[in-house]
Amino acid sequence: MKLTMLGTGNALVTEVYNTCFVIENEKQYLLVDGGGGSEILKRLKDADISISDIHHIFVTHKHIDHILGIVWMTRIICQNMQKGAYEGDAYIYGHEEVISLIQELAEKLLQKKQTDFIGKRVHLVVVSDGEEKEIIGKKVTFFDIHSTKAKQFGFSMELEEGQKLTCCGDEPYCDWEEKYARQSKWLLHEAFCLYGQRDTFHPYEKNHSTVKDACELAEKLGVENLILYHTEDKNIKARKALYTEEGKAYYHGNLYVPDDMEAFEL
Repeated sequence: MKLTMLGTGNALVTEVYNTCFVIENEKQYLLVDGGGGSEILKRLKDADISISDIHHIFVTHKHIDHILGIVWMTRIICQNMQKGAYEGDAYIYGHEEVISLIQELAEKLLQKKQTDFIGKRVHLVVVSDGEEKEIIGKKVTFFDIHSTKAKQFGFSMELEEGQKLTCCGDEPYCDWEEKYARQSKWLLHEAFCLYGQRDTFHPYEKNHSTVKDACELAEKLGVENLILYHTEDKNIKARKALYTEEGKAYYHGNLYVPDDMEAFEL
């Protein structure tokens, strides 16, 4: 299995793309979020992933830096279906508010010859808190992260031999998520900025965490591998070194601060 970070930045970045990623298992793909625009198409191309091979998409929440790229994905998938260049069906998962918004955006922004596939071969699937689905050959459990802003879901995916990968969305972990996150082999968690730069970026006012916060959490939960994302990009040239240096003081597992398009073997 492989995870490719298509984007690693927060909503207002200009040096990197917004946070989104792909999980691959035996040539099956799960796309998680789409970033804020058509750049998602180039990112997939650069990752050598054909959109016609993506049959599963999960959208965490309705913020524009996560959902607008999904409109482009829906358009291209429907166009490919129309041209006979997409085999099988596509499934887009999200909580009820997200799915309703994707339906509304598609109806208002896409052509009827494209939206005719929605409900027939493009399935908008509402998932509930704690619901399990088999996706790309793995059991995935969706959960409400209890966001203080827009309603948001994360997920936990079973890997091999009882191991799991957990995505906490783009807000700080809360205790509700412990049963999903504890002892994760891989934990994906946002880190808006360095703790040492909290007075510059004001993460807590935006309900985000710092590198220190995320690393202390991973240490407490017994996480083996921690991936930090959804960051600021003012430190982009030195981000990996700076974040790693701060994080290693609080977390003794494997700490990763990926660049856009960086991939990991799970």
